[in-house]
Amino acid sequence: MTFLSTGNGMAGYSGVHRPLKPALPFFLAQCVRHNLCLLFFFLLFAGPGAYSAEAQSIPSLPVIIRLDTRDIAFRQYQQDVEASRRLIFSSRQNLDAAALAQTIVSSMTIYSYTPREGEDLFGIAARCNIPYGTLASLNRLSNQEDMLPGRVLLLPSAPGIFISETPGTSLERLIYSSRAEYAESQGLVLTILREGRNERFRFVPGGDFSPTERVFFFNRGFNFPLQNYRITSSFGYRINPVTGRHGMHHGLDLAAPEGSDVSAARSGTVIAQGEDTILGKYIIIAHDNDWTSLYGHLSEINTVLRQEVQSATLIGKVGATGQTTGPHLHFELRQSGQSQDPARLLRSFRGNTGQ
Repeated sequence: MTFLSTGNGMAGYSGVHRPLKPALPFFLAQCVRHNLCLLFFFLLFAGPGAYSAEAQSIPSLPVIIRLDTRDIAFRQYQQDVEASRRLIFSSRQNLDAAALAQTIVSSMTIYSYTPREGEDLFGIAARCNIPYGTLASLNRLSNQEDMLPGRVLLLPSAPGIFISETPGTSLERLIYSSRAEYAESQGLVLTILREGRNERFRFVPGGDFSPTERVFFFNRGFNFPLQNYRITSSFGYRINPVTGRHGMHHGLDLAAPEGSDVSAARSGTVIAQGEDTILGKYIIIAHDNDWTSLYGHLSEINTVLRQEVQSATLIGKVGATGQTTGPHLHFELRQSGQSQDPARLLRSFRGNTGQ
């Protein structure tokens, strides 16, 4: 369930789709609210306190079932997007900075949509005529792989960038730092209560990812933890070479000379380390967006608990501790506790296996 508000007032929540009911006002400037028929939007060129805004309660956020003109909510959404684009464009063309700074234009609406099997962020953005940077920043996606199946996506009707006031990922920290002056000094705050947590944003109308932000977004951020290796056991079901039992292998086994350097696959925080009868000496690192990486069978551990590490930081040495037939690194990647195939996610997989 998702709640929206500005200031201290609650503005709405996501609930049952009512396709025959048009979008209702969400939050509006006092001087113009009687003329507005769209959901919440604000243009943040006025300094804080220049205008007051009050939250207007609505029964539900519109829910789009499918990105098809047969869906009434999607047709309304398309009209809202076009209206917002015209409004932003005409304001920039016809008003100087001083006049624009004295104007609050309400035109944005937010809808919810659950992506279907096979849909990706870029296809959804193109279908909605909204930059993927807008969708990524509002939904707090740090890279193109983070849109999980079944995860509700919020679709704002105005193009722009949402700046989180509590950046939690590398991309969000970059967005915040590059727009710090704007984020601190201008605009009204949009609050989204999502999954029991308040998330506060400032909105940059018409904005999009900068070239540097695009690099961060398209870079999945994971690298192999070894420079030279040979894959001796892949992700998936296999016969355990030690026990002879058939079972799931949740990672990759990367054979390398004992004592080879093991590096962090991505920046993060060491959340666990120690020695296990099966994994031997191991390290677990937590990363953005509920990702974790695990490094097992180490001969040395060169980190401490709760240490912040950067991608490619030396964290240990290849060994043969625990349940193993020889020196190698057992490497796992998980998101939200679910194991993922590292070979599908890591850069430089081909041509750097040492096989």
